[in-house]
Parts: sequence; structure tokens; C-alpha cells
Amino acid sequence: MALDRTDPIFQTPLAGAHQPELMLSAVLHLMSHYTASASEHGACLKLASVIERHLKALSSLPDLAPVLRATCQQLSEQWAAVVERELPRDGGNFLSRMMARARSVQPLA
Repeated sequence: MALDRTDPIFQTPLAGAHQPELMLSAVLHLMSHYTASASEHGACLKLASVIERHLKALSSLPDLAPVLRATCQQLSEQWAAVVERELPRDGGNFLSRMMARARSVQPLA
């Protein structure tokens, strides 16, 4: 399943820190694409990484309800494990270094 780049979710500015419901909507949308894509083409490492980063950013938003922050934190950790599992095992390629760096960067609050 190809991503529809004309979908409004891809054209919205990244002002998610002020609109947690927009970020939550985006991550649910991405998770749906991941599931559909994985069944057709196998797991997509890039999409899993984006999902993980969205969840991590959501888990750090102070305005989000505590139960949602905790859920996003737990899911972020689970998606991090998915990304780690899908990374190539050679350890030295550019993509794996970039993915590790992206996971270590703290999201903007």
C-alpha cells in the first residue's frame, strides 16, 4: 500500500506540541499504514521508526492525560524494539547509525 502524500496528515505543519490530538491522529494513521504495508510487502523500518518517534514525542507532552502519556511511552519502547529487530545486522552501515542517533535525540516539548 503506497502512502497518499496528498492526504492532509502529510501537509499539516509540525505544530504537534500545541495539538496533541493531531499528533495522536498522525501516529494512528501511520500505524494503520504500517500494518497494511507489512502484510503486503513486509515490515518497513523507516515507517516503524517514525511511529516510534511520534509516540516518544507524545509521551513527553505535559498537556496529555497521564494515562495517554504512559501508554505512548510503553508503545514507544515496543516500537523501538521493532525497529531494533528490523535493523540490518552488519552494525556499521549508515542507516543503522542514523536510526540509533534519531532514537537518542530527545523530542521537542
